[in-house]
Amino acid sequence: QVQLVESGGGLVQPGGSLRLSCAASGDIYRINTMGWYRQAPGKQRELVTIYTSDGSTNYLDFVKGRFTIFRDNAKNTVYLQMNSLKPEDTAVYYCNSLVVAGAQRVDLEVWGQGTLVTVSS
Repeated sequence: QVQLVESGGGLVQPGGSLRLSCAASGDIYRINTMGWYRQAPGKQRELVTIYTSDGSTNYLDFVKGRFTIFRDNAKNTVYLQMNSLKPEDTAVYYCNSLVVAGAQRVDLEVWGQGTLVTVSS
């Protein structure tokens, strides 16, 4: 079993910063991708940023230059540094990963439980 545990959400004023973290644990053979989605009220879930299988990163256009993803491979953890936050960034942020797990090398897609980020004055 593989789990993703997120932390770091909360309430922040416009222009402020937050850092989210997501730690993967369990019987992981390899992490292929790991990143962040978000879902605002009444909207569909969207990709924010992700490390792809070749180690490169992709970003939603709306967050480019403001959000940065970085990782600690030794800890199977990714972080999302969010700067210059806007009210439109208010959403539940979900960690997502495609992993190869267990002795049988099973491909799994895993989601975290989500962490709420609220940008408001």
